[in-house]
Amino acid sequence: MEIYQTEEQQVEAIKGYWQRNGNTIIAGLVLGFGGFIGFNVYQDNKFEEQLMISDNYQAIIDESDANPEAFISAGEKFINENGSSSYASLTALALAKKSASHKDWVEVQKQLTTAINAAPTEGIKAIASLRLARVQVQLEQYDAALATLNSNLPVSFTAAIEEIKGDSYLQQGKDDLARNAYQAAIAADGLATSPSLQLKLDDLAQITSLPTSEVNAIDEVAETTAQ
Repeated sequence: MEIYQTEEQQVEAIKGYWQRNGNTIIAGLVLGFGGFIGFNVYQDNKFEEQLMISDNYQAIIDESDANPEAFISAGEKFINENGSSSYASLTALALAKKSASHKDWVEVQKQLTTAINAAPTEGIKAIASLRLARVQVQLEQYDAALATLNSNLPVSFTAAIEEIKGDSYLQQGKDDLARNAYQAAIAADGLATSPSLQLKLDDLAQITSLPTSEVNAIDEVAETTAQ
């Protein structure tokens, strides 16, 4: 480093440095300041955009009971226009619930699949997946239901997952697998949220303990009732 003996030499050195690098320094300051302003403007715009999406979502949900047909149409449009928003998944869940009230199971599966794919969190994804699995069991799509339940869902949903697996196995007549699933659900503290778990397990135990002839008679009655 050069050492300047007088103030005049120091001033001249500073002038020289500024002449060589002044434009670069100014450009850097302008870009940095402009970037800071631009970032804040971007953040403000994103906040306003999210606020508008939130308001639109709430307006659609408020319409669900007052005007169901308008709700379905508006909900579909909202999802198409805001597919990357977390509200798209919530809207799909609401549409699935509305379709379930009309027993339109094809539409329910469609909306729940949309909710899973657009889910902003693992929790919402798990909720949509469990609902889809229940529908698949009801429609006797057992392999599809098990595939849905085995899609790396959070451990906190183990009890619900195992209970639905038990329902699937039970409907297929796989009593041992159903029993194991119900027991796994209870072991995961499932009784806290689903007291009927114990009843399912008890009923299964009673059927298993009956003579084969009585079990067959029960099955025949169930089949006749279903027809």
